[in-house]
Amino acid sequence: MTESAPLWATVVLPVLLGTVASVAAAFDAVLSASARQGPTASTRDLLLRATAPLSEGLRLLTQQPRRTRAADTALGRTGAVLVPLAAVLAGVVLPLGYTSVSDLDVGIVWFNAMEALAWAAVWLAGWGPNSVLSLIGGYRFLAQGLAYELPHMLAITTAALGAESLRIGDVVQAQGGLWFAVWMPMAFLVYLASALAMSFWGPFDQPTGRDVAGGAAAELSGVDRLLLLGGRWVLLVVTAAFSVPLFLGGAHGPLLPGWLWTVIKTVVVLAALVAGRRSVPALRMDRYMELAWLVLVPLALLQALVVGMIVLNR
Repeated sequence: MTESAPLWATVVLPVLLGTVASVAAAFDAVLSASARQGPTASTRDLLLRATAPLSEGLRLLTQQPRRTRAADTALGRTGAVLVPLAAVLAGVVLPLGYTSVSDLDVGIVWFNAMEALAWAAVWLAGWGPNSVLSLIGGYRFLAQGLAYELPHMLAITTAALGAESLRIGDVVQAQGGLWFAVWMPMAFLVYLASALAMSFWGPFDQPTGRDVAGGAAAELSGVDRLLLLGGRWVLLVVTAAFSVPLFLGGAHGPLLPGWLWTVIKTVVVLAALVAGRRSVPALRMDRYMELAWLVLVPLALLQALVVGMIVLNR
C-alpha cells in the first residue's frame, strides 16, 4: 500500500520536478542540435546546446517585463503562475516507490482536476495581455483540450476501473502480477498521446506555435514567460511519471528497490516522449479534433468496455 510522505517532501517535490524538467529540456536541445547538424555535430556543440535551456532561464529571470496596452496584468500573471503550480499539485499523488506526498482516496480524480486547472491557466495567460496572437494561442489550447481531455479521462478511468479504486496506491497494488499496459494497451497509448497534448508540446504545440509568434506566450516576458514555458516542461514530466503507477506497475519489479524501478520507468517514458516527438507529424487543430472524436474516443470506450467485462467476471 502506498504511504504518505513526511511534510518536508512537499518542499522537495517542486525542486525534484523542476530538476527533471530541466534535464528533459537539455536532452531535447541536444537531440535537436544533433538532428540539424547530423554526424558533423561536435561534442562541444552538443554540450553548449545542453546548457541552452539553463542559459535561457537565467536570461528570462533578468529580463525587463514588457506590457501591452490595456492588458489585464493580474489575469495574465495568474495564468502563468498556475501552469507550474497545477503541475506540482498534480504531482503530490505521484508515488516514488511506495511513498507519495499524499495518497488521496481520490488520487486519480485529483490528478485530472489539476490538469483541468492547467487547461484554464493557459487560456488565462493568453487572454490577459489583450493581444490578438496571445488570445489565438489561448483559444487554440481550449480547442486542443476539447479534443484530448475526453479520451485522456477515459484512459485514466480505465486504469481505475481495472483496480476498482481511485487511490493511486491501489492501482499500483493491482498490477503486482501483470501491468495494466499489457491488457489495456489502447488506454496506455491514448494516455501517452494525450500527455503530449496536455503539455502543449511537440506535435501539439499550436497554442504556443511559431505561426502565431508564440501564441499564449507571445506577449509574456521575464519571469512570466519562464513560468509558462517552464511549467509546460513540468507538466510533461508529471504526465509521463503518472503513466508509471497507472499502466507500468509502479514500483513493482525484480531485484531493484521500488523507488529505483519508479525512476527507471519514468525516465524511459519521458525519454521516449521527448525523442519520439520528431517522428510524430504536427496535426492541424481541426484534424486532431477529428482524430480524437472519431478514433481515440471510440478506442478508449472500447478498451473501457473490455476492462469492465473482465472486472465483472473476476
